[in-house]
Amino acid sequence: MTLFTRRAALKLGLAGGAMLATAPMSLAQLRIVVEGANFQPLPIAIPDFASSDPAFGREIADIVRNNLRRSGLFLPLDPASLPVAVGDVNATPDFNVWRTANVDGVVMGAVERGGQISASVRVWDTQQAAQVVGNSYATDPSSARRIGHLVSDAIYSQLSGGTGYFDTRVLYVAESGPKANRVRRLAIMDQDGANVSYLTDGQTMALTPRFSPNGDLVTYMNFAEGNPQVYLLQLSTGRQQRLANVGAMTFAPRFSPDGGTVAFSVEQGGSTNLYAISTGGGQPMQLTSGAAIDTSPSYSADGSRIIFESDRGGSPQIYMMGAGGGNAQRISFGQGSYSTPVWSPKGDLIAFTRQSGGQFHIGIMNPDGSGERLLYSGYHAEGPTWAPNGRVIMFYQDPGGNDGPRLMSVDIWGRAAQTVPTESYASDPAWSGLRT
Repeated sequence: MTLFTRRAALKLGLAGGAMLATAPMSLAQLRIVVEGANFQPLPIAIPDFASSDPAFGREIADIVRNNLRRSGLFLPLDPASLPVAVGDVNATPDFNVWRTANVDGVVMGAVERGGQISASVRVWDTQQAAQVVGNSYATDPSSARRIGHLVSDAIYSQLSGGTGYFDTRVLYVAESGPKANRVRRLAIMDQDGANVSYLTDGQTMALTPRFSPNGDLVTYMNFAEGNPQVYLLQLSTGRQQRLANVGAMTFAPRFSPDGGTVAFSVEQGGSTNLYAISTGGGQPMQLTSGAAIDTSPSYSADGSRIIFESDRGGSPQIYMMGAGGGNAQRISFGQGSYSTPVWSPKGDLIAFTRQSGGQFHIGIMNPDGSGERLLYSGYHAEGPTWAPNGRVIMFYQDPGGNDGPRLMSVDIWGRAAQTVPTESYASDPAWSGLRT
């Protein structure tokens, strides 16, 4: 259970940037309790942003509205129902008008583009007649949509008490063509599906992309040599290289929190074990040994431990060990089999795929295996990845038949389940950290 105090949250100011004004603090009056499906999103009014180009002002306001709506924590009101169509960031609102419309929070913004994109935003608490957020932004003309994401992050973080996650990108596998002969290539997009670009040409199959912490390196599974091998791809230069020369197949890579190491699986001599190697090269270090299939390693937030999937007990389950290997302990004990475990960026939860009762489930548990909760159930749902705030999970689901997989997201309370738009079929998502 997470407790949100609406009035107290609305009193928070925006840290960083050029403050437009300060807001007085006052006592909380209303509370919102986030507890499963009982939570009611916070209604918020967002008129179109003022701009010399009204279409541009409407576009940026729409980005903010859509971001906040998809988060599940906010309910942006229909712009056509608002007493003001275009916000005035330089004026104090007529609070009586907004109170009469039963609006508690109002976002006023302005945006212009020329040599650079400039924007300013204020959020007002109408009941307390106080400003709660005030900030200004500037970015280059090619990053216009980022202004909307930055404003969304500011509103989300200050009114929810958490960290925003909208100014992020998602790696995924774009799939096209007939089901029996799919082309699978790496793609990257903004978290809302915009600004798609392709990183590989589809001549060879690419799977399981993963971001490095700095967002410039990607590790993934490349079939260029027939069998899958772990590769590194640098986004800023396009340079690619094979990461390690060990075993018949290497796969399921993931970076350590400092970005200096990649843990991955190696199939060799009929067994599959975990290894780790420096991104700078060198000799891989073996982390597990035995006849079991050990795969899908994921580091803890502090880099001291690794969780992974193993069938050493007879069925695929989640195990935990030190980052240097050894003394692995099973932590999953629910019905069915477990796979694709991934530690949250905050270190407080582990997401996983579980198969039981004839269905696939996306779930979370505490690092000791307690507190397991299933967030989403459906046919062939798997491959969770965390938003950088550790409160939203993206995964993919393949409905079967002639259709292909799609990306979906859900929050850690099991709410706001929705499809993430992509240009093509999509699988294997990986969420970046906040952009700098």
